[in-house]
Amino acid sequence: MKKTSFYFVLLITSGLFAQDHLSLTQCYQLVDKSYPLVKQKELLETQNKIDSEIITNKSLPQLSIEAQATYQSEVTEVPIPGSGIESLNKDQYRTTATLSQLIYNGGFIDASLEAKSIALKVQQKQVEVNIYQLKKQINQLYFSILLLQEKKYLLNAKKEQLLSRIKEVKSGIEYGTILPASDKVLEAELIKIKQQFTDIEFNKISLFESLSSLIGQDLETTSVLENPEFNLNIENTISRPELELFQLKRDEIDANQQIISKQMVPKLSGFATGGYGNPGLNMLDNAFKSFYTVGVKLNWNVFDWNSNKKERESLLINKDIINNEVEIFNLNINIELRQQEFEMKKIESFITSDYEIIELRKQILQTAESQLKNGVITSSAYITQLTNLFEDETNLKTHNIQLLLVKANYNITKGL
Repeated sequence: MKKTSFYFVLLITSGLFAQDHLSLTQCYQLVDKSYPLVKQKELLETQNKIDSEIITNKSLPQLSIEAQATYQSEVTEVPIPGSGIESLNKDQYRTTATLSQLIYNGGFIDASLEAKSIALKVQQKQVEVNIYQLKKQINQLYFSILLLQEKKYLLNAKKEQLLSRIKEVKSGIEYGTILPASDKVLEAELIKIKQQFTDIEFNKISLFESLSSLIGQDLETTSVLENPEFNLNIENTISRPELELFQLKRDEIDANQQIISKQMVPKLSGFATGGYGNPGLNMLDNAFKSFYTVGVKLNWNVFDWNSNKKERESLLINKDIINNEVEIFNLNINIELRQQEFEMKKIESFITSDYEIIELRKQILQTAESQLKNGVITSSAYITQLTNLFEDETNLKTHNIQLLLVKANYNITKGL
């Protein structure tokens, strides 16, 4: 474990992954750190910052400029002879600049910022959920490589045993106690073992490439995967990131309800308008004049045909939908956990019987070795017994790895 920890520290500090050992925990940590989807969290945060600035800017002074030129078919006239008041021009011009400042909005902007903040958490948690779901894929790849690793160890043992038998058989042929060509049968089996080694190596290359892509690190096929140890606690509660996501979605609905409630609050703003035109504010003065106005404005949407109320009712239905999704999620997770618990019990029973079978196979093979030395049985008969033992040992390794895989998936399913 100390060596593994050292290599992991080396990975973090140097950014390299030229290590001899790799653990399942490290794979989880690397996918959390290096999978391309992780970049979305930073992008979402940047986007949220921009959106929040847009909302905040609504509380800052707003400046608008307007210019217009019109021609009217009629203008206001004073029907008093000799009054000296000229008629207005039918062509009129006006340019204005208005500065407005929001004074009171009932907390609408604060509510909008809070909703935007929760929306960011929802989006980022969704990214975490998507990455978390990759961990079962990592489990499948990791334990597939681990199984090939174990098979390679068994093949090496079988190879060494064959080499030892070949020497004995050759010696027996030389002294005439064993039939000629008996060694050729064993040598042919040795060639088959080389083919199996080749098959393992090609499969490892494919699996390592897939695992490397997921965790974002180049792995050598010579890397040794460690056998993880699991302490399962069936009584532990489910702690999946999806549950946190559901809660954040509820919080988002509550925040949106606050925004809707603030929409009906009166809004007060101040304004100042300056302009230049013909006519100015004095409609009877037929000349270009500058002018200004200042004041306050109250805007209160008193009646909206119950649209506000209906929007809030719609949000409450969304919350009920989320609660229903939580119920379905928990149901499916519990079903999956129960299936995995049964699978673990089944594999454990297989492992118990595997040990019994292997012990019997070893006794049979021991007898076969003695018979082969004395020329009682042929090399083919010996290979049959050797292969039977190898297959049963492979079954044991396969069941052990399958058990580890189910335990790893069980932990991921539970969120431990």
